[in-house]
Order: sequence, then C-alpha cells, then structure tokens
Amino acid sequence: MKKLGFLFLILLFLIPDLSAQNGYPEILSMKERAEVIDDLLEDKIQTVLPDLMRRTGIDMWVVVSREYNEDPVIETLLPATWLAARRRTILLMYDQGEGKGVETLAVARYDVGKTFKKAWDKEKEPDQWKRLKEIIDERNPKKIGVNQSDDWGLADGIVATDLQEMKSAIGKKYSDRIVSAEKLAVGWLETRSAKEMTIYPQIVRIAHKIIEQGFSDEVIQPGVTTTKDVVWWFREKIRELKLITWFHPSVSIQRADPESFDHLRSFSSRPDNNVIMPGDLLHVDFGITYLRLNTDTQQHAYILRPGETEVPEYLNKAFDNGNRLQDIFTNNFKEGRTGNEVLKMSREQAIAEGIKPSIYTHPIGYHGHAAGTTLGMWDSQGGVPGSGDYPLHLNTAYSIELNAATFIEEWGKEIRIMLEEDAFFDETGVWYIDGRQKEIMMIPRVPAKQ
Repeated sequence: MKKLGFLFLILLFLIPDLSAQNGYPEILSMKERAEVIDDLLEDKIQTVLPDLMRRTGIDMWVVVSREYNEDPVIETLLPATWLAARRRTILLMYDQGEGKGVETLAVARYDVGKTFKKAWDKEKEPDQWKRLKEIIDERNPKKIGVNQSDDWGLADGIVATDLQEMKSAIGKKYSDRIVSAEKLAVGWLETRSAKEMTIYPQIVRIAHKIIEQGFSDEVIQPGVTTTKDVVWWFREKIRELKLITWFHPSVSIQRADPESFDHLRSFSSRPDNNVIMPGDLLHVDFGITYLRLNTDTQQHAYILRPGETEVPEYLNKAFDNGNRLQDIFTNNFKEGRTGNEVLKMSREQAIAEGIKPSIYTHPIGYHGHAAGTTLGMWDSQGGVPGSGDYPLHLNTAYSIELNAATFIEEWGKEIRIMLEEDAFFDETGVWYIDGRQKEIMMIPRVPAKQ
C-alpha cells in the first residue's frame, strides 16, 4: 500500500496538468497585481481613512517602522513593490478637516509609493526625528495616534525604542497628546473599501475552485491517496497558480470508527498519512493570499462506497445542522453589538433548537486572523475578553467559522460538521462573498438524477 501510494503521488505531480488554468477565474500577472494593489491602497486612503480618523477622534496618525521589524499596519500602507520598510520609515497621516481629506507624508528620503510624499531632506536636516517634530509643529494636531494595543497584536506595532525616541524628539507638549491609535488601526485593517469588495468575490472563488478540484477524483484515488498527499497537492496547486497561502492546509477524516473528535488533536497531532477510503467524510481547512486579501475556508466531501450514488441521509442531516447554525449566527449580526453578545445570543438560540454549537469566527482581510471583532474561540465559548467586547462595524469581512456536533447512530459516535466561509457585513446584513457550501461534495461526482 505504501509503495502504491508513493507511485501515485509521483504520477500526480509529474503528469502535466493540462487544465492548470481551465475553469479557474482570471489570475492576474505580477505586474497587473502590483497596479491593482497600489490603486486599491490609494483609493482606500481617500475614501475610507478620513471617516475612520474622525470616528476615532485622531487627527494625526504616525506609523513608524524599521526594516525587518515592521509594524503590521505599515505593511498594508507600502506600495506593492516594497516588501519591507527601508531603514526607518515614518508615515504620517493628518486629517485636514471636513472636505479637505487626509494629508499623507513620508518622513523618509523618498516617496513611499504614489500616496506618501517625501517630506524629509536629509541634507537640510540630518535628524529624521527633528524633521518629524517640524511637521508636527506646523500642523499642531490635537491627538497624535501611535500603534499601541493591549488586545490586538496587529495594532501594537510601534516598538519601545521608536516610541521613546519619538517622545524625546517632539517634546513634552506633543508627547502629552500621544494616544493609542488602537481603534484607528483596527478600523483601517478591518474595513473593506467598495473597490476591495468588487474584487474579493473572485479571490474567494479561486479558493473555492482549488478545493473543488482537490476534493475530486482528479486528485483522490480511494485506497491509495493519503490525507498528506492531498495537503501537498493543495500547496503545489497554489504555487502552480502563482499564488501563496498564509497557513499550511489541513485535510482530516471522520469515519465509522471509535475515535472521537478532539480539537487539540485536530490542530497539533492529527495523523497526516491516513489512507482515504470509501465511506470517509473528508474535511479541509484552506486559504490563499492574493491582491493583499486573504481567504479561509473549511468544507467537506464524502467518498462514495461501491454502489452508492449519493451522500448518506444521516450525513446530509448533520450537514444541515451546520448550515442552520450559520444562519442563526449571521442573523444575529447587528451594528454596535459586541462579538461576545452575538456569540451568547447565537449559542442560546442554537441550543434551544437542539443544535450542539461551537463558534469561533474571526475577521479576515489583510490578514487571515485579522484585527476586529472576535466572535468566540474554540476554547472560549463563554466569550473573549478584549477583542470580543469590540463592537461590530459595517463594511467588515469575517470568516464564519464554527461547527455543529451531531450524533450519528449508524456510526455510533458524534461527528462535527466544521464549516468556514468568508462573508461580508454591511447595511443589508451578512452575505457570503462567494456563496457557501450547502451540500457535501461527492467523490467521485455523480450526475444529478434526471
């Protein structure tokens, strides 16, 4: 069996994939991607940032980073061709007032992309910090935001040395005006612009297409292919499409055996060489990064037994519980409600309907596990202090991640339908960016009954 599995894997990767792009949405060239990324950034600074600065009451935002020790926020402000900060990079955003927009400056030797214009001539003023003080003096801001946060690592990017040197350079008058830009940084990271939401559906569609191909008999030969083979097929397919991922995919099996579901085991010590067999319920956790936006998806497939032409009804009913839990949960999203409030309401409603829920949803966007409202963790079903107390804002995206447990009489055990789909929350409610899985995929695919 091991030898057959090895030979199959070799063939899997050596046979040319003539349909590498067939059936996939358009994937841009690297040059085109850079142009899109820069356009999205410039647009977002003009259309989103002014409202965020006024919402949080910060009229000057200073983001400081040194090369290879980047603030996570500055990575979202750099042009596409910059892979890191250069020397010490200081970006300054100043709200000039209603109708005047946000001034964007780089206290650096050169422009930082199209948006941040060079505001430092080292030959005239050798000290970069003194130049920052001059700019602050000229504008006299009421509140100077820097990225410090107790609850979000992504909003806690200024390092102790830079903060100390900044305070020393700008003096007590302006140091007393320094405040945490936590809510501004989180708002910037979590809010999706209209232009971003025009392209996001196609990004999620690419991820869905990869899963669809990976969970098919193009890739899986029952009795031969292992879960590890499929995991590495996903990694190879991502590279073949000139994409990247933000986490290593996982593929797991639930089957009619005595083994019970264990969350810790599923993350840290899952068997990675399980041979996939007829009757198995497969699960994948998979994501890609493209145009600076991320996806995060969990779906299921069933390996048909000989003679079967459809998924067993008991698995379909379990899957329906998962979809129902999604509906209960997303119907409770309301602007201003905290993540902990939505979690509590949703769990109580699901339990009242006879569903055994576990909800662990997170924001998604520039990062996979992004900054914003946390709605449960798998090991914190009573609420998450800090990020779970943060209210929901409109125009934010989430990976709707959860599971519903159902006891399967035919297997004599409880299984988990573990679902995760990317969704957007706006004034209309929650909608799935590229739909969601509503039926278990079959391997092999069987045409619908005529």
